[in-house]
Amino acid sequence: MKRITSLSRVTEADRGACTAIGNFDGVHRGHQAVLELTRQAAEAKGAPLAVLTFEPHPREVFRPDAPPFRLMNAEAKAHRLEKLGVDLLYEIPFDKKLFGLTDTAFCQQVLAQGLGVSGVTVGADFCYGQGRKGNAETLQTAGRLHGFDVTIAPLLGLENGGERVSSTAIRNALRDGQPRKAGAMLGHWHRIEGPVLHGEKRGRSLGYPTANMDISAIHPPKFGVYAVLVEIVTGPHAGHHRGVASMGIRPMFGENTPNIETFILDFEGNLYEEHLSVGLVQYLRPEQKFDGLDALTAQIRSDEQRAREILTEMPLVGFPMHSEPSKTDG
Repeated sequence: MKRITSLSRVTEADRGACTAIGNFDGVHRGHQAVLELTRQAAEAKGAPLAVLTFEPHPREVFRPDAPPFRLMNAEAKAHRLEKLGVDLLYEIPFDKKLFGLTDTAFCQQVLAQGLGVSGVTVGADFCYGQGRKGNAETLQTAGRLHGFDVTIAPLLGLENGGERVSSTAIRNALRDGQPRKAGAMLGHWHRIEGPVLHGEKRGRSLGYPTANMDISAIHPPKFGVYAVLVEIVTGPHAGHHRGVASMGIRPMFGENTPNIETFILDFEGNLYEEHLSVGLVQYLRPEQKFDGLDALTAQIRSDEQRAREILTEMPLVGFPMHSEPSKTDG
């Protein structure tokens, strides 16, 4: 997949794509439905499959002091879209110039002139342009004017009750410690991705070395301990594993900066600076402060055993769409 971070970097070979438009935070099932319609259009035209998204997320520009809300960072989003077969990812900077474009100017300057799209696909609730005055209907009008097709994807709901699939609903499920409910809306396990950082190495001294990752820039799931599926994305140990992870501020040691520490089951190796993807499967328990290291170690052993029991029959790759949430999930 080719990532293009500016309209000025679009070459002639990058033009003419069938393009899905949106923020794609989480790349959930609604996004995937938009992508599938775009894929069908691209195959019919013999055109590349593209996604147009914006960095930073517009909400980060409008509300810079708000708590982190993103389900995934730009790298994780690109990784997921590449897995779904996207050929071109247009990551257009969301700046004052773009913000100031009217809906008419956006269609003319970005879609028609800048990208030369042959078709676009958006969700039924798509809005764009200054003041969000543009919508799916005005986009269809612009498509007829500029010569690109427009496909509108209906909003998607969950089968078991019809709750609308949205990034907000997924955030709420993660906040409540319900990763399987979030996964059902995502169509994949919610994954936290990033480089493995150097930590205090306390886990190593307890016999449970962990891979530490920063979560400060994303919406924090409920703090506590999770059974997880781990993909080591880069380096000589690349592959898929099972694990148990602790997410939060480590009250036992008086820390206050949230992170995620993952113990990979039956694994040995150096992962510093490698890229890790940690999928949340099941919430096991909240964070705790223990009376001493012996009590902490005993609880870690118990967490490990529970994680093994939960993950033993779990496929390392993919998401079991029809699996029922465990009674302990959340």
